[in-house]
Amino acid sequence: MDVQMVMQELESLGKERTKKIYESNGAREPLFGVATGAMKPMAKIIKKNQSLAEQLYVTGNYDAMYFAGIIADPKAMAEADFERWMDAAYFYMLSDYVVAVTLAETDIAQDVADKWIASGEELRMSAGWSCYCWLLGNRPDEEFSENKIANMLEIIENTIHHSPERTKYAMNNFIYTVGTSYLPLHDKAVETAKAVGPVEVKKDKKKSSFLLASERIQKQADKGQLGFKRKYVRC
Repeated sequence: MDVQMVMQELESLGKERTKKIYESNGAREPLFGVATGAMKPMAKIIKKNQSLAEQLYVTGNYDAMYFAGIIADPKAMAEADFERWMDAAYFYMLSDYVVAVTLAETDIAQDVADKWIASGEELRMSAGWSCYCWLLGNRPDEEFSENKIANMLEIIENTIHHSPERTKYAMNNFIYTVGTSYLPLHDKAVETAKAVGPVEVKKDKKKSSFLLASERIQKQADKGQLGFKRKYVRC
């Protein structure tokens, strides 16, 4: 399939209701409103195709950019490619669920994520923290430095309430992910969650929402799911 055929197929799969949901979360034109599950049959046919993924990503069409993440070959991407993708990721569903997810399947994931966390830019920071969530939820515990992850929890405890809104979500999710998927620091994550308490996230034209990592960790503990790891990062 070429880029034109993929775009035509995506357009045929679009739904107005889904499009409105995406727009309410920050997506903007052009987009069709394709549910992620509806993309799977086409993804099975194409499998990995980095050249096609690049062509789709540069269209600026949200659905095409999302699909690009599904068919991308992460190991064919260099740091400069991820930086380019991040530059075009204009809201969190691209930064956290396309770029960060794709990065999480590479050997350079932690190095790039560390730079993004330190960047001071809202969506890069969000993508960096989110990448660690995908990594911790998929890779063996021994692939991570316990001291490093502990230090990251301390950074969050000291900065989360003053961080950009979308970064707060990713930081809060990092506490939760360490608490549920990284057993060496489960107790420290619980302590951090309690110290942080409710995290207020302000939204445009909507009421603020409050995030509470401690409750989410406890729910997973109650279900006996501590130490949970995903088999795959991407769907």
